[in-house]
Amino acid sequence: MIRYVRLVLGLLALWPASAWAQAKLNVVFFLVDDLGWMDLGCQGSKYYHTPNIDRLAEEGMRFTDAYAACNVCSPTRAAIMTGKYPARLMLTQWLPAGRWQPQGHRLREARFLRSLPLEEITLAEALREAGYATLHVGKWHLGGPPFSLPEQHGFDRNVAGSEHGAPGGYWYPYTGKWTIPTTGSKVVKRTLPDGKEGEYLTDRLTDEAIKLIRENKVRPFFLYFPYYAVHAPLQGKREMAARYERVPEAKRQGKPRYAAMVESVDESVGRIMGTLQQLGLSERTLVVFTSDNGGFASATNNAPLRANKGSNYEGGLRVPLIVKWPGKILTGSVTDAPVISTDFYPTILEALGLPARPHQHLDGVSLVPLLTGRGMVDRESLYWHYPHYNRHPSSSPSGVIRQGKWKLIEHFETGKRELFDLGEDPGEAKDLAEALPEITRKLHADLVAWRIEVGADMPRNNPEYLNDKK
Repeated sequence: MIRYVRLVLGLLALWPASAWAQAKLNVVFFLVDDLGWMDLGCQGSKYYHTPNIDRLAEEGMRFTDAYAACNVCSPTRAAIMTGKYPARLMLTQWLPAGRWQPQGHRLREARFLRSLPLEEITLAEALREAGYATLHVGKWHLGGPPFSLPEQHGFDRNVAGSEHGAPGGYWYPYTGKWTIPTTGSKVVKRTLPDGKEGEYLTDRLTDEAIKLIRENKVRPFFLYFPYYAVHAPLQGKREMAARYERVPEAKRQGKPRYAAMVESVDESVGRIMGTLQQLGLSERTLVVFTSDNGGFASATNNAPLRANKGSNYEGGLRVPLIVKWPGKILTGSVTDAPVISTDFYPTILEALGLPARPHQHLDGVSLVPLLTGRGMVDRESLYWHYPHYNRHPSSSPSGVIRQGKWKLIEHFETGKRELFDLGEDPGEAKDLAEALPEITRKLHADLVAWRIEVGADMPRNNPEYLNDKK
């Protein structure tokens, strides 16, 4: 028996590393910051120029009813990394937050963590255990040094990932200052330690990602590429922005500088996909492309969806999602199955042939049956919990449930409930709560039961609120 084991190990040692890599599926995960649901040509935009992302949709599956796990960034990123709802993690607000006003808000915000707990076994950690090179390029925003950077959460390499949610600037030297809302003190941001004059951040990060792909071409890799773009500050390339400025204002979907940023992301996607093709890796690479929340109100128009980033209406929660899996997905296919950020963890594990981790990705559902045409998503409802304030339009501390075509929003300040039929009214123009009280009560009861199950922390009355004392 011992001689047999030695023989097997000896044969494995003789097997070329490139052959081992060919037996494994690589993963490239594009996460764009603040990209709206309508900000792609394949989603129906006539304004934004996104041929490379549109080609990705032609080669894969596009989801019309994909959702971010939260209407702001950090909780969604935590959900992707852990497979858990932000409410279960108790990481329900962007980090470090600080928009709450003691005398200006009726409720005290719920408690929340300001970094991803080390106890969570992230998707990166699971893949590294399976022999994958784990590569992080771009925005992290799930905590800072010394304990909660990508390096502490399963990534072998980290380029530009820090505690900051936006770069100091998109042009070298990428520095800038940010004022902490609660204290007024200034923080200096330095996104990258080096560079050259005239260098644009999205291009530089793409260079770094391509370098890492080339370095790891003979072993399986997981490239997590969360762009800083298209988050503010709105700084696009001048020559690109000039083309959008020539579009009459009445026909613009967003600001020209923002449109230029979207186009730079599209060019980046094209460069990454071209590199995979050049290296002979494209046919054995699973590609995911999505956003962390809806589009920023000051940058883009999310119509026909209602509202924007920071809101629990569809414009704040519904996001683009494209998955390419060569040989497995019917190319150019489209699905309206409701899916959410927690689903990526179990989906990627199953796609790679790795064992599920049900105690970790408690709230995710594998999309492999849907992607391969073998079945549908086995889940009744999706949930959201945002017990916080922010400065985005149409935002309020609120909870949400989507069940089939029905969506209910509970506003925590007033107790008001809104009910929408997303099948007939995706723009949420008609509140049916009073007209359909039984459906409203049933959905609200399910939402409350879910909050109890996951241990969601709730906001509380604020005794310092001045309007209650007038």
